[in-house]
Amino acid sequence: MKKFRLLGALAGLAATAVVLTGCSAGGSADDRSNEDGKTLKLWHFESEDSAMGKAWKESIEVFEKETGAKVEFQEKSFEQIRKTASQSLNSDQAPDLIEYNKGNATAGLLASQGLLSPLDDAVEKYGWDDKLAKSLQTTARYDEKGVMGSGSWYGVPDYGEYVEFYYNKELFEKYGVEVPKTQADLEEAMATFESKGVTPLAESAAEYPLGQLWYQLALSKADRSWVDDYQLYENPVDFSDEQITYATKTIKDWTDKGYISADATGMKAEDAGTAFISGKYPMFFSGSWWYGRFTTEMQQDWGTFLYPGAEMSPGSSGNLWVVPTKAKNKTLAEKFIDITLRPDMQALIGNNGGVPVAADEADITDEKSKELIANFNTLTERDGLGYYPDWPTSTFYDQLNAGLQSVLNGSSTPKQVNEELGQQYADGVKAVTG
Repeated sequence: MKKFRLLGALAGLAATAVVLTGCSAGGSADDRSNEDGKTLKLWHFESEDSAMGKAWKESIEVFEKETGAKVEFQEKSFEQIRKTASQSLNSDQAPDLIEYNKGNATAGLLASQGLLSPLDDAVEKYGWDDKLAKSLQTTARYDEKGVMGSGSWYGVPDYGEYVEFYYNKELFEKYGVEVPKTQADLEEAMATFESKGVTPLAESAAEYPLGQLWYQLALSKADRSWVDDYQLYENPVDFSDEQITYATKTIKDWTDKGYISADATGMKAEDAGTAFISGKYPMFFSGSWWYGRFTTEMQQDWGTFLYPGAEMSPGSSGNLWVVPTKAKNKTLAEKFIDITLRPDMQALIGNNGGVPVAADEADITDEKSKELIANFNTLTERDGLGYYPDWPTSTFYDQLNAGLQSVLNGSSTPKQVNEELGQQYADGVKAVTG
């Protein structure tokens, strides 16, 4: 059976991460004597209309029918979970199962703090290591320092993701703009829109979208060794290098030219996404997690394209199902994870704008979903998944957002921002590696 899976992009990370890691804690031999087996407390931040939201809603129905247990579901925002996870998971009110961001600074950090249950026994029981490609397992496993790529399983993904351009076909046609194939084409397209009084890019500097664009600009000048240095600490990263200098200066340049609105300093990801949906902006550079929502909410015709002229883009396995150490029903949590990896649930993800990790190709029938998966396969086939800019340290997400906000509002120069980010990055890496 042919599967849609993340391919070699993460494989190099898995290999190089071994150099950084030591022995990890063992399997999931935790105390389950207090489980009642009646209620699964579940938290996730996927919208109801997203591919994952639809598949997981169906998974809840199957789970309740098969187990006789009830699911107590609470929808949380990405920011709610990110900001409160350590506190929530260290309390008696911890959920049994939670969707959490993957990477050293997120799932890795919680694992190193003892807040997540190792899932090795469940992996063996359900055969998840056979369902998930080796490359996918990189972000699921963490050593005792919280560095991904080896050690115990602390999470399980059931989808993949990457960042690309969404574009409004009707606005492109109205202003005579072609889909760009090179960096020069992209800048020419943005100049055309700006000359007509249209801001080309929907953006958010208060949350992740602008940081991901910044990282994409750096990736357009980078190779795999640069990514391994940045993400895996193989060699020190110089924030005055060609890649980062180009990225920050370009953000400043595009803001000065009117391609990015200075108002984006206060905009959240939801603000940028809904502004694109409304037809206000012709382009939005963001993740595949928006795909299903645009399919249901976007009234104008739209399409996608990878960042032109770049071999790599931000992307990885999807976020992880993790089981808190203080979860009261770990057996139920593991059962639910397994349901989301079944072929029918994977097909639901794939046919609703998601990127499945273990789907039968013949089950993917939706044309737009095929386009989404084709772009993803293009990236994986050229080892083009570059992960995300905030992964290296637990504080870099907020630091990067703050730095880019100061570029947009003109309170700091790109050089000043790079110097500050470089010091913050170095301090954060030192805290991880010791």
